[in-house]
Amino acid sequence: MDELEAGLPAPAAGGAALAFPAREWCMKRNCSLSPRQALLVYALLSAATLGIALVFTLRGAWMVLAFALVESAAVGAALYYYARHALDRECLRLADGCLLVQRHDGVHSSELRLDPRHTRVTLADLGMRTLVVLEARGQRAEVGRFLVPAARLELAAQLRQALRPGSLLA
Repeated sequence: MDELEAGLPAPAAGGAALAFPAREWCMKRNCSLSPRQALLVYALLSAATLGIALVFTLRGAWMVLAFALVESAAVGAALYYYARHALDRECLRLADGCLLVQRHDGVHSSELRLDPRHTRVTLADLGMRTLVVLEARGQRAEVGRFLVPAARLELAAQLRQALRPGSLLA
């Protein structure tokens, strides 16, 4: 289950002169292994599998080695995909008159700057797959893909509260 990093987002340090209080929300994938740990797991699993297969190959059962190589390749592909996305995250930063939406997905990163005075926060419905939608002046971002539905509701409420002081929307 994916959650907001360190529970609910805490206000970041910011200047009192801003119309919006400086806030930051970071949501990340809930992964048990770092990419380095995944590589270590793969090395240990492959060494054990290929070691056992080598013993059987020396005793004349050469097909065991073929299956061990296929198994190691499949596990390697799965762990590669896992490691590539283990550090995926979404960060929202409200500061200096800008709502910055940053996404990191594998090797791809994107950044979108929204005008917080014109940003509307919506949730289409309360369904399981509904993301928090941020819209401002023709720009749109969907966030909260690493959150459970209850945490998405909380994120939307916190964003609305943070954007309320300087909002030009009725």
